[in-house]
Amino acid sequence: MNITVFCSVQDVAERYTAAAREFATLVAHGGHTLVWGGSNYGTMRTIADAAQRAGGKIVGVSVEPIRSRARPNADEMIIAKDWPERRATLLARADAVAVLPGGLGTLDEITEVLEYKKQNIHNKPVVFLNADGFYDGLSMQFERMDDEGFFPRALSEYLFFATTPEEAMAYIEKMVAGPSLSPRAGRGRG
Repeated sequence: MNITVFCSVQDVAERYTAAAREFATLVAHGGHTLVWGGSNYGTMRTIADAAQRAGGKIVGVSVEPIRSRARPNADEMIIAKDWPERRATLLARADAVAVLPGGLGTLDEITEVLEYKKQNIHNKPVVFLNADGFYDGLSMQFERMDDEGFFPRALSEYLFFATTPEEAMAYIEKMVAGPSLSPRAGRGRG
């Protein structure tokens, strides 16, 4: 399967990169393809390195304005004309989506993926790797949105927060085998 990973282009603390490295290794060891933003910097480089070291295939999706930052030895490198096309390609190539600790770009990308899931444009599993509690605040916000009726279906139908790379992979593998959607009783479209 193709697992699209959203993560940081920045160099970040080892407590985040260690989890990213382990997750990418699990992707490769599972025989899956890692699809990512194509950059050869920061956590993006970390996951590409790890997947390749583990014998995995990597597919990058970069964007024209930063094409010079693209990883030169990817198995496949797609150059999108702009960021909206890049996000669409990353989602189109995914069987599942994993979100590693990241900044504004990561939030931008995953917010769109989740909105499309809410609108039933796709039903791909989405897992946040909550390394060292990085996404605790976001998890609380999503729970509040769910509790106060901002989602037409239960929050658990949109995403999952995993605390370890193994838990993230187990969730993806389970969900790709047969997720389902069920309308939420008494809720309108949000």
